[in-house]
Amino acid sequence: MSQHDAPDHGEAEHTTRRADLKKGRRQGRGRASESSPLPAPQFAPPGTGGSSATRPRRLPSLPSITVTRPKLPTFITQTGERVGGVLAERTGPLREATRPVWAPVRDFLRWVSPLGWCILALGVLCWLVATYTDWQEWAMIGIAAIALVLCCLLLAMGRTRVRIDTEVEPLRVSVGEPSTGRILVTNESRRGMLPLLVELPVGVSAARFTLPPLGAGKVHEELFVVPTERRGVIPVGPATTVQGDPLGLVRRTERWTDITELYVHPRTISLESLGSGLLRDLEGETTQEMSMSDLAFHALREYQPGDDRRYIHWRSSAKAGRLLVRQFLDTRRSHLTMIVDADPTKYHQGEDDAETAISVAGSLAIRSHMDEQDFTVLCRDASASRTSAPLALDELARVELGPSDLYAQAGEGLALAPDTSMAILITGTETPFIQVQRALGRFETEVLKVALTVDSRQQVGVKNLGGLTLMNIHGLTDLRAVLAGVMAA
Repeated sequence: MSQHDAPDHGEAEHTTRRADLKKGRRQGRGRASESSPLPAPQFAPPGTGGSSATRPRRLPSLPSITVTRPKLPTFITQTGERVGGVLAERTGPLREATRPVWAPVRDFLRWVSPLGWCILALGVLCWLVATYTDWQEWAMIGIAAIALVLCCLLLAMGRTRVRIDTEVEPLRVSVGEPSTGRILVTNESRRGMLPLLVELPVGVSAARFTLPPLGAGKVHEELFVVPTERRGVIPVGPATTVQGDPLGLVRRTERWTDITELYVHPRTISLESLGSGLLRDLEGETTQEMSMSDLAFHALREYQPGDDRRYIHWRSSAKAGRLLVRQFLDTRRSHLTMIVDADPTKYHQGEDDAETAISVAGSLAIRSHMDEQDFTVLCRDASASRTSAPLALDELARVELGPSDLYAQAGEGLALAPDTSMAILITGTETPFIQVQRALGRFETEVLKVALTVDSRQQVGVKNLGGLTLMNIHGLTDLRAVLAGVMAA
């Protein structure tokens, strides 16, 4: 009997109940999820004779749903714009006539900040809830919120009699050069003034000054520094005084000054004189157009009625037996036209090389101005022609990097300066050569055409290709040597 019981006892030890099997699976999954990201092992059913785990079941993947943004039909948006324009046009005279009535109310309502309006709305809502539910607690909350806003309005009332002057010196700097400013606040009232907050926007940020108490007629001065790390035009001002409460529920601002623009010019480099014959010629450059009054003598021709008798060549007329007059070639003063590609995608190093291209144009403009030569510079929407170097740099400071149409800019340059004697296109090596040829091809054949690229991967130097003079530089410091090579050639 004991021999038969032993196998039964062994089978009892290897037999697993269904409840224990489910419990073991749950525990296995729990331990697997806590200890490692591996799937939980699966227990083998009794009688299989193995303990290997089966493959884990994959969870069904949820379908991705893309919700498109609702878009109104075009005709609806166009109709709304037309209706709004018509209403604004027809109600314009009425609004102007009633401005003395609603303008002060609008300005008064603007004192309340969004947080103040939220607290005021909360107070009104609590008051309505207390009215319909007879809960005194809600009424107390509503009264407290409304009273808080009214008290803050009382703090913002009152007239501030001050005079604020802002100064920025200098108004034109190059990238990296310091520019400082100061703000002077004068108390013009007959009594002392409490501490006051003054805000002065500088670019995208704002400088805030908390003025100390000022007596009657006292002046307080504050200094500030304007950051000039990047090229651009930095608006300084307007200076405003801020009256309100410490919680920020009510904010009353008064404007005291206008906006002052600080021009941050691109970096430039000093260049040697570009020399006679390349960019400057006191007598101008001759063309193929005939003229009866100029400096470049060309030939003699027979006199025709209406010709100026001052140009009759009497010695040749005596030999020929008929009147002969001098004929000249038109000359023109040298004029440099520069076209700058401000698209960062056309340069190897993106915005850095695009800024270098703008700096190259600025350096050439300064040198042309020093050589008393006319110049024209075009860069995206900015253009300057026959002006001084500082004004041209002001226009370059306003340029925002972005896509540029070189062909259209070349046409605009030709319209501004039809007497161009040298055209320079400044771009990157990512610009197809055919586009450079098409842009410079809009100028006349006698115009010296130069394509200057900015790319650190290419060798610095000068070469001729397809009737164009090609120059490449790595940085602004290479410009002087490259121009020297062009003049030597």
